[in-house]
Amino acid sequence: MSNTLVQYVLLRSDLLKDLGWSIGALVAQACHASTAVLHIFKEDEYTIQYLNNLDNMHKVVLEVPNEESLNKIAEKLKENSISHKLWIEQPENIPTCLAIKPYPKDEIKKYVGKFKLYKATMPSKDL
Repeated sequence: MSNTLVQYVLLRSDLLKDLGWSIGALVAQACHASTAVLHIFKEDEYTIQYLNNLDNMHKVVLEVPNEESLNKIAEKLKENSISHKLWIEQPENIPTCLAIKPYPKDEIKKYVGKFKLYKATMPSKDL
């Protein structure tokens, strides 16, 4: 069993692949969601432990294919009382990313295990 505290961030890959968002915009979405969930749950014991060890934070960014998948995982987490923040970009009102507050890895990976590491890159352009 792993007691390592991990924060999972789930990011929509269609924003880059299909909707033309920049890498910078995607990184910003992940940062917004991660910062928000840490602030919302700042009194939580796991969050406090996670933030007290800044040089050893573990974050895992996972890819979800689209808005529907992001909303489904948000609902599953809610049903199982897993604390998270679904980031909805304003003023567009678009759900872009979800961050789960820090949890021991073994406690949370069953909810996110079907998703793969986010590995998308910018499409190459012909010069």
